[in-house]
Amino acid sequence: MRTMTRWIGDRFAMIAALLVLFYLFLPVLYTFIFSFNDYRKSNITWNSNAGPTLKHWQNPCGAPGICDSLATSLQVGLLATFVATVLGTMIAFAMVRHRFRGKSASNVLVFVPMATPEIVLGASLLTIFVQGFSQVGLRLGFWTIVIAHIMFCLSFVVVTVRARLQSLDPRMEEAAQDLYAGPGETFWRVTLPLVLPGIVGAAMLAFSLSFDDFIITNFVSGDTSTFPKFVYVSYLRGIPAQANVIGFSLFVIAVLLVVVGQRVASSRTSK
Repeated sequence: MRTMTRWIGDRFAMIAALLVLFYLFLPVLYTFIFSFNDYRKSNITWNSNAGPTLKHWQNPCGAPGICDSLATSLQVGLLATFVATVLGTMIAFAMVRHRFRGKSASNVLVFVPMATPEIVLGASLLTIFVQGFSQVGLRLGFWTIVIAHIMFCLSFVVVTVRARLQSLDPRMEEAAQDLYAGPGETFWRVTLPLVLPGIVGAAMLAFSLSFDDFIITNFVSGDTSTFPKFVYVSYLRGIPAQANVIGFSLFVIAVLLVVVGQRVASSRTSK
């Protein structure tokens, strides 16, 4: 008994880490397993009367509307990420590198969309779009989703890029200026390469938030369907296995991107 207690004590951190990882990845494991389910009406329970099947992987677009909703989510995510990253990076530079009236208030206001419950933001944006912008011809749909996603992604981009800027050593830019580099050359050759990892990280975070969002999207989407909205609506009649296929594939792509990013960063560090 004492030997077993000592063995568990020596490996407690590793055991706890494995249990936490299992807890985190259990839904992903469920998604992977049920992508092979040969169900008839609903993919909620496993069909024990039939074995695993590959037909859902062979035809991921087999469920009506699933690939259209996926394409909409990708388009919205890319547009919202691009605009939010550009605007958020400029705001972060302004807040870190410049002094202006109302800077303290701006620092507080940046966190407001992050701290506000999404259901409150969704209801507020719905009211604004219906009562404020309907007069100019803006209807609930694709572009209202893009505008809403830019709004809540912007705060995350500003916070991420600003943290990267604040961690930079100002002596790097001072050294470039001592070597007769102008402001523009210093920015493009020194500042931007140093901040670029933070910008890329902010863009990836913004894309994941936009792609995964359902609550705000459900308020402002109208008849337009995104992938999370498609899954929610499908749940009422049974989630198709193609949704599991696409979901697990996106998870694998995200993991590969993280691994590649870490390998590139480690190779640069070693050089």
